[in-house]
Amino acid sequence: MEIDTAAIQNFAQRFTPLFRIALILMLTLLAQHLINRFAPRFREAIASRQESTAGAQRVRTLSRVLRYALTVALTVISTLLILGEFGISVAPLLGAAGVAGIAIGFGAQSLVKDYFTGFFLLLENQISIGDVIEAGGKVGAVEELTLRYLRLRDYSGNVHFIPNGQISIVTNMSVGFAYAVIDLSIAYSEDTDRVVEVIKEVGKEMRKDANFGPRIFGDLEIAGIDQWADSSVIIRCRFQVMPNEQWSVRREFLRQAKHAFDRNNIEIPFPHLKVVASPQG
Repeated sequence: MEIDTAAIQNFAQRFTPLFRIALILMLTLLAQHLINRFAPRFREAIASRQESTAGAQRVRTLSRVLRYALTVALTVISTLLILGEFGISVAPLLGAAGVAGIAIGFGAQSLVKDYFTGFFLLLENQISIGDVIEAGGKVGAVEELTLRYLRLRDYSGNVHFIPNGQISIVTNMSVGFAYAVIDLSIAYSEDTDRVVEVIKEVGKEMRKDANFGPRIFGDLEIAGIDQWADSSVIIRCRFQVMPNEQWSVRREFLRQAKHAFDRNNIEIPFPHLKVVASPQG
């Protein structure tokens, strides 16, 4: 019995591309299955090690971005390999895709900028949920940070949605610690050394306060006379406090300082007009 080698070769040549295409599809599905299975586990393992909820949320957001990028790359590679098996030249397609990508990039460059900026804001941990920051010309507490936008709520309750691409500088007032800076105005006639001693006593009382004491990290720092204003001498001091507590500590210190100044007859100046009568002549 003679074997028709030509027929066998023809059969092999006909079905070999189909076999390779099937193999490519199987490997693609397997790789996608592994991504879908292990990426969430890896994400949750890292998120569970974060010290805060905001840190865990940041890890989850970044993992979704990386998972999406891996899926897109896997789809593109498998599509190009399959097209090659059908005898379609990939080079012209890559060139066309490059031109189309440039056109889309120019048309959606602001959107791309938003996503890139948001990605690095999350990656570098510049902002966390609950931080009080200044960004995009607005000041408020961070309620949400996505790859697309930043949501802030200011003191009046207004909500600001800021595209990440418009954020060039971030001033974070909630990292590690803060300073409650207080400027106290006294009359020119007052003894500044005596006033400083009164201010120190107010600072000591603040440290003993059951409500505000735990918010303060150290003793009151008195910088000294900061300015000779038109009708007052300004003494500057500060407390190192917990993040986001600088405003409440400052307000309470001013309240207690007012009572202390009243008890010690320290004049708190206010704008006034001095009239000098000219001699009659």
